[in-house]
Amino acid sequence: QVQLVESGGGLVQSGGSLRLSCRSSGIIASITDMGWYRQAPGRERELVARLTRGGNTYYVDSVKGRFTISRANADNTLYLQMNSLKPEDTAVYLCKATTWDSRDYWGQGTQVTVSS
Repeated sequence: QVQLVESGGGLVQSGGSLRLSCRSSGIIASITDMGWYRQAPGRERELVARLTRGGNTYYVDSVKGRFTISRANADNTLYLQMNSLKPEDTAVYLCKATTWDSRDYWGQGTQVTVSS
């Protein structure tokens, strides 16, 4: 079992920055990769950024050059640094962990609102 708790969301003006955190607990050693997803009202959940255990990263085109995913192993925390935020980035951001047996675990989500 893995538990995930996100934090760091909030209201920010267009062009501003936020850093999201996702603290994991439980059987951390079983995690193979982690990612940040977002879901806006009326839209499907989409993968924003992904980080594999080996350090490979993936970003959806709309956030490339603006968002950075990273992980601090010392405190089992996944981060998403979001710069140059746009109103279209407004969504609930969720953290996901995938374990070696292909199980997915989700956090509860944190709201990000970008005003124009």
